[in-house]
Amino acid sequence: MQAAGSEFDIAAIGELLIDFTPAGFSEQGDMLFARIAGGAPANVLAAASKLGCRTAFIGKVGQDAFGRFLNDTLQQAGINTRGLVSSPYNTTLAFVTLDEHGDRSFSFYRKPGADMMLDFSDVDTSIVENCRILHFGSVSLTDEPSRSATLETVRLARSLGKTISYDPNYRPLLWENRDEAVRWMGEGLRLADIVKMSEEELFLLTGSKDPEEGTKYLAEEGKSLVLVSLGPKGAFYRKGELCGLLPTYDVKTIDTNGAGDSFFGAILCRLAKIGSSAFARLDRQALEEILSYGNAAGSLTTTRKGSIPALPTEEEIQRCRREVPLLL
Repeated sequence: MQAAGSEFDIAAIGELLIDFTPAGFSEQGDMLFARIAGGAPANVLAAASKLGCRTAFIGKVGQDAFGRFLNDTLQQAGINTRGLVSSPYNTTLAFVTLDEHGDRSFSFYRKPGADMMLDFSDVDTSIVENCRILHFGSVSLTDEPSRSATLETVRLARSLGKTISYDPNYRPLLWENRDEAVRWMGEGLRLADIVKMSEEELFLLTGSKDPEEGTKYLAEEGKSLVLVSLGPKGAFYRKGELCGLLPTYDVKTIDTNGAGDSFFGAILCRLAKIGSSAFARLDRQALEEILSYGNAAGSLTTTRKGSIPALPTEEEIQRCRREVPLLL
């Protein structure tokens, strides 16, 4: 987290795609899908932007109607799009299905998709030079040339002293096999300072199903903050020797799509604003206050459909923290 004066609080590199999410049924009984902007790095930026952070996206979309829609969506969300380039390949599509609890699964149409075709020569390095935090995920590591473009960009950011934020977002259908996923997700993990992962991803990358044990290993490997999202159980955190479990809020969940990105984006926005020196000095109470803010953002996102359209405002987050009981 750089000193004041950076053009962007948070920049992100990675996938930008269309989520087709369930939207009821036609008169004939056929399932309908709504076109929603998606892609975890873009969702994180949109969450942070809505909460007052200056953000920029680096990625690639198709020269098609979907690509134009995504560009417009980012701009409307307040995200700088000068790092978004276009490709003759089609924009990636993901069809989302929800179970009776609102939990999601994906079917991807991405062989190849425009986001996979990002090359390092496409990257506007001035964005990297002028941000405080660079965020990325593992979906852009599944294929070349986006894998090399992403890793080279992250290494550039590290060489410039930027804080690196990482979401090892495991999507089994996008990898040839589990070993390949572990190899490249692990490479991303080695470059990161701040990490947000699920229980499944924690086990995949540390071999431990115990958040306390797995995050201790990651802290010993040099991670300054590790967050493990536990769904309705809340979130486990570790900052050095400080660790604990924070409950989430008792809301009516209808769609979990984008909740983890909202949680992470809200936290990164708060961290970008305070800077690295203040982060290093945070005690348990101050850290848990920031993480509770993220939990509220993530919880509220599950109460609406979609990802970017469901992101809460600052006022909604503060109201949730005042009025909504914790889920204990």
